[in-house]
Amino acid sequence: MNVSVEHLGPCKKLVRVELSPEEIEETRNKIIDELARKAQLPGFRPGKAPKAIVAKAFHERILSELKDRLIPDAYRKATAQEKLRPIGKPELEQGILEEGKPFSFTVTVETEPDFELPDYRNLPIRADTRTVTEEDVAMALESLRAQRARFVDCNQPVQQGHFVVVNYVGTIDGKPITDFAPTARGLAEKQNFWLRVSEDEFIPGFTTQLIGASAGEKRTVTITFPSDFVVEELRGKLASYEVEILTVKEKTLPPLGDEFAREYGAENLEALKAGVRHDLELQLAADKKRKVRDQLVATLLGRVNCELPEDYVMQETRNVIYDIVRANQERGVPKEAIDERKDEIYTVASNSARERVKAMIVLRRIAEQEKITVTTEEIEQRITQLARRYGVRPDKFAQQLYEKNALGYVTRELIEEKVLDTLELYARVEEPASPTT
Repeated sequence: MNVSVEHLGPCKKLVRVELSPEEIEETRNKIIDELARKAQLPGFRPGKAPKAIVAKAFHERILSELKDRLIPDAYRKATAQEKLRPIGKPELEQGILEEGKPFSFTVTVETEPDFELPDYRNLPIRADTRTVTEEDVAMALESLRAQRARFVDCNQPVQQGHFVVVNYVGTIDGKPITDFAPTARGLAEKQNFWLRVSEDEFIPGFTTQLIGASAGEKRTVTITFPSDFVVEELRGKLASYEVEILTVKEKTLPPLGDEFAREYGAENLEALKAGVRHDLELQLAADKKRKVRDQLVATLLGRVNCELPEDYVMQETRNVIYDIVRANQERGVPKEAIDERKDEIYTVASNSARERVKAMIVLRRIAEQEKITVTTEEIEQRITQLARRYGVRPDKFAQQLYEKNALGYVTRELIEEKVLDTLELYARVEEPASPTT
């Protein structure tokens, strides 16, 4: 096998591979032997057909399988021989496979950058002395009460803190708002729309103009869109809204007592408080661990200066953009608001992607240095955990990962977790500074 490498950039290589006729024939004979053992051809007992006849009968299949075996195997050997660290999906350009002749192919591939691994032992981390307080427990209990809140019709006029259900139609200079901002349909007209009466709710100053109104009443609301409003086309414009108040509602919370506790499966209020405290302590421990790891990664990356594989960074950027957009949609952010922030979202995603890719490369290098690996059992356990989280059978979830070529992500995540555990063991804990008196 002849291999040559052309450097297209700091993290991009063109790998040329040529296989000799002898290497090709060796693999071809193995394929023919495998087919001959189970081939069923007319005039011959199963597995007894001569190899020459098998080769002729399965010519196209042999040719296809030959490429499927030769290329991946030769590519792996070539990258190992040239000490390349491929990252991302390679681009393959193959030649024609002809009997008795050499076979060549080229692969354009991004690689991990060359850099000197910094000293990753004794990295400083700040001690986190936070504890769960009674105030934390009380706030969590209030959140549980809010989950059981009821909204009851109120016969009183609208007051601050009430909820109103309204229909509205908005115009600017007598024209529909969509004439000025075509994507802002939700700001132009709504039916049966719930609003909390508060200065900053919806459009600043909108709901407070409903104070004093009663159910069934209609009001004209006039507002000026803020200069930093999410929909750029509407910034600074004066709008008029015809609002019909359908219902006035008041939010009521259940009393905090044993009966309330039983709704959450606790024997009494004290048991609920104990359970809430336990959950908060678990959350705090997880948050502390996350922040320690964030410190370790930030310090480590600050000590590494290297080029990054740009195509892979762009792929990761697209993944981050997808995550940001989906998170905004799940929070109910309007599409037009997301579109308005697309440049900001791209910048945030690009920076995050570059940090992710750099961290992945550096942590992978430490894993090699520390000889950190994962076992098949650990991978299976993680797949089972993920399957339970998504409510899918483990075998079905594993099949989905395989079909999406995503099993490698599970392995990578496990290895990175082990690397971070190792870095934490090596780290130097710095106590927080004493408060000045």
